[in-house]
Amino acid sequence: MIDKLDSALRFHQEALSLRARRQEVLSANIANADTPHYKARDFDFSGKLQEALERGRQSGAMSMSTTSARHLPGEARASGADELLYRTPAQSSIDGNTVEMDMERVNFADNAMRYEANLTLLGAKIKSLLAAAQ
Repeated sequence: MIDKLDSALRFHQEALSLRARRQEVLSANIANADTPHYKARDFDFSGKLQEALERGRQSGAMSMSTTSARHLPGEARASGADELLYRTPAQSSIDGNTVEMDMERVNFADNAMRYEANLTLLGAKIKSLLAAAQ
């Protein structure tokens, strides 16, 4: 039963996790807009989501050992800063900073909207699973 719930909600879990991570990266870019020689960072959301889903299908997650048959298995996924890429600026600045505030604001707002959409879809999925269980 838990495996079916996990498979039904895995996509939304991974999407929300990656959206939250991207929001942090974009926030860091905005916070460092006036820092000399700061290089704007970002990552390919769709590529990372596909990679995370493939990793889940192949059971590439690290599992924890259990001491009782009644324990739920735990999993941990490794993710680090190696997934971040440097953004190429459309117009370079004199101090070497590559943050473009207009682009960052648009990406931040777009990511926030998509995060909210994912939450709405996840809520609808949970409601439909609850209705099916009843």
